[in-house]
Amino acid sequence: MGNFSEWWSNLDTVHQIYWGLAIPFSLIFLIQMVLTFVGGEVDIDGDPDFDVEHDTGGGFHFFTLKNFIGFFTIFSWAGIASLDSGYSVETTLIISTLSGLLMMTIMASLFYGFSKLTDSGTMNINNAKGGIGEVYLLIKANRGNVGKVSIKVQGSLRELEAITDDDNDITSGSVITVKEVINNNILLVSKQ
Repeated sequence: MGNFSEWWSNLDTVHQIYWGLAIPFSLIFLIQMVLTFVGGEVDIDGDPDFDVEHDTGGGFHFFTLKNFIGFFTIFSWAGIASLDSGYSVETTLIISTLSGLLMMTIMASLFYGFSKLTDSGTMNINNAKGGIGEVYLLIKANRGNVGKVSIKVQGSLRELEAITDDDNDITSGSVITVKEVINNNILLVSKQ
């Protein structure tokens, strides 16, 4: 421990500041990275006694805890490297600040990109418009009843309710085209 004290006391104030930031933020950054890759989320049993509002969108978040840790990790190491390369304190401050901001931008962009990779899996019935399917249950002419069709929507085969404005009944096994979606839950179809 004597070597550390001697090494620390031989550093000038600017080096001490940068090393004082580099050591703890690098450790926190490493722990954060390890927990990210091994799934270091904590499950808490029990009922919460509060309401939680969740983020409904994966927007571009620049000021987050992870970005804050990334900024100071890169800021401090860039500062140490600049000082050791013989740059002035002012130049070192500019280089380290720009490096930290670049790191924050990269991290925010990565997390924004990752958030765009998610898919809710919820079917949007409006995506059936223009689709071609097959009648599963008889659909009577002129909206006489609600029948059913099998149609591929968003890559999955679905069984959905349907009506028609055609003058003739559409029997099971007939091929249909979806013309419109009515009340966000019933397909208006026509025999092909």
